[in-house]
Amino acid sequence: MVLGMTNRRVLISGAGVAGPALAFWLCRHGFTPTVVERAPEPRDGGYAVDFRGASLRVLDRMGLLAQVEAAATRMGEVTYVDGDDRPLAVTPASFQSGELEILRGDLTRILFDATKDDVEYVFGDAITGILDHRDGVTVTFERGEPREFDLVVGADGLHSAVRSLVFGDESWYRRDLGYYVSICTVPNHLGLDHAGRFHNEPNRTAGVYSARDNAEAKALFWFGADSLDYDHRDVGQQRRIVEEKFAGVGWETAELLSAMREAPDFYFDSASQIVLDTYSRGRVALVGDAAYCASPLSGMGTSLAIVGAYVLAGELAAGDHVSAFRAYESEMRGFVDACQKLAQGNGKWFVPPTRGWIRLRNLNYKLLPYLPWRKVIEELPLKAGNAITLKEYAGAPA
Repeated sequence: MVLGMTNRRVLISGAGVAGPALAFWLCRHGFTPTVVERAPEPRDGGYAVDFRGASLRVLDRMGLLAQVEAAATRMGEVTYVDGDDRPLAVTPASFQSGELEILRGDLTRILFDATKDDVEYVFGDAITGILDHRDGVTVTFERGEPREFDLVVGADGLHSAVRSLVFGDESWYRRDLGYYVSICTVPNHLGLDHAGRFHNEPNRTAGVYSARDNAEAKALFWFGADSLDYDHRDVGQQRRIVEEKFAGVGWETAELLSAMREAPDFYFDSASQIVLDTYSRGRVALVGDAAYCASPLSGMGTSLAIVGAYVLAGELAAGDHVSAFRAYESEMRGFVDACQKLAQGNGKWFVPPTRGWIRLRNLNYKLLPYLPWRKVIEELPLKAGNAITLKEYAGAPA
C-alpha cells in the first residue's frame, strides 16, 4: 500500500468487465473493494470483444494475458452472402477481431476468477441511493442493508444506475448512433469453422459466427432506426422488436430468429455513446461504458474498460480522491476521444441503408486487397488503441 493512501473502502457497481478489472487493481494497491451486481452470478454469453494496443499491455501486467489468449476466438474471415448463401464479399480476420478477441462471457469469468478470493462480491442486489457526505458515502440497496464506503464507482454499463443517481438522467449524456444490435448464442447449424457469414438487406444485417471452438455460434441482428421507446430490462419486448424488424428477411434469418426465441443469453441494446464533461462528482466516479461508452461500432469498449480500470486504481493509490479523479480524467480523455471517433461513420458500412450502399460496400471489400491505403485502414483501430501512454504506478508491475 502506498504511504498516505486514503479512501480504502470502495464500492463498485457492476461485475462485467470494468468492475472486476478495477477491483483487481484496487486489491493490488491495498484497497478493500466490494462489487455489487444485479445479476445472480457472473454473466455468461454476450458478443466477442476485442483488445488492441494499450489494453493488451494492461492484461499482461495483470498476469492474465495468457489466459485470455487461451480462450481467444481465433476468428478468421467473415463472408457476406446473398439470400441464396452465395458469397459476395469477404473481410479478413483483422477487420473483425482486433489483435486479440474473446467472448465477453469468457472474459468476465477470467476476471471474476482472478478476484473472487480477495474481493467481496454481492450478487443479486443493486444500488438504490447514494448520499455523498464529507467523510464518506452512505449507500442504500434494493435488498441489503445500508452501508458506508469511502468511495463509489459506477462500472454498470451504458444504462448506469450510479450515473443516473449522481449525474442525472441518461438522456442528457447518451448519444444514439441510429442503430440497434441483438446478439445471442445459437447452435452452429451451418457448421462454421472459426468463421462468420453475414447477410444484408437495406438497413438490416443478420449474421452468425462460430464460437468456443465451433461448439456453438453467435447470432447477431443489427438494424438502423431512430430512437426506440422500450424497457431495457424487458427481454420479451426486445425479442418482439427483433422479430418485427427482421420479419421476411431472407437467407438463414428465419432459422436464427427461431433459435433466438430460446437463447438463454439474449442481448439487445442501442448503439450509443456516453459523453460526459467529467467522470466524477464528489466521492463518486465512473469507469468503462458508464463513463465513456464508445458503442459496439467502435470495437474499443473493452479496451477502454480495461485501461480505465488500471488508470483509476493507480491514481487512487497515489493519495486523495480529488486529485486522483482529476488525474484519471486527464489521462483518459484523449484515449476516450480517439476510441469514440472510430464509431463515426462505421454504421453505414456494417448496416448499409440501401441496396446501392450494399453494392458499394461489397465492391470496396472486393477491391480492398489491391488498394494502396488498405494498411492505413487496418491500422486506424490500432492507432486508437495506442492513444494513451500507460503510467507505471507504484504497486503495479511494469
